[in-house]
Amino acid sequence: MTEKEKLQAGLPYDANFDPELLALRSACAEMLHQLNLLRPSQTAERDALLRQILGSTGNNFSITGPFFCDYGYNISIGNQVFINTACVILDEATVTIGNRVFIGPRCGIYTALHPLDPAQRALGIETAKPVVIGDDVWIGGNVTILPGITIGNGAVIGAGSVVTSDIPPKYLAFGNPCRPQKPIP
Repeated sequence: MTEKEKLQAGLPYDANFDPELLALRSACAEMLHQLNLLRPSQTAERDALLRQILGSTGNNFSITGPFFCDYGYNISIGNQVFINTACVILDEATVTIGNRVFIGPRCGIYTALHPLDPAQRALGIETAKPVVIGDDVWIGGNVTILPGITIGNGAVIGAGSVVTSDIPPKYLAFGNPCRPQKPIP
């Protein structure tokens, strides 16, 4: 089983030294560099390049640069999605972003999990868990979403939150750690 196959199966894999994974991340980094150098007026070029980088995209989505991710092909974006500037998506596992989602500036969505044992970390071994963001979600600026999280449809995540556990649908949630505060009517 290759390291990429282990990664896709949710098993521990060599993230730091496997030539195939390094090449995939390098190819993505090259395309991101090109994307992040485009002028704001080059919307058609931005859209075409994002569609090359990302696994799937809906209609009428917008990502304001700069934008960063690891592989790109693990990211699925729905219709009418807006992702503001300086978003980082570490997409070792899948990241699914629903329809009509707004993501504020400087947000981080992370799927990689590193071992607590320093010897395992030194070997470059890690695992990854998917992140799912439902439809009609609003994520404020500077939010961090950790691996394995699901944010339910219609939820709102307050600025500066660190999402460490699932958020139910139609809840206002905020804090560090982020907690559901009240239902949204």
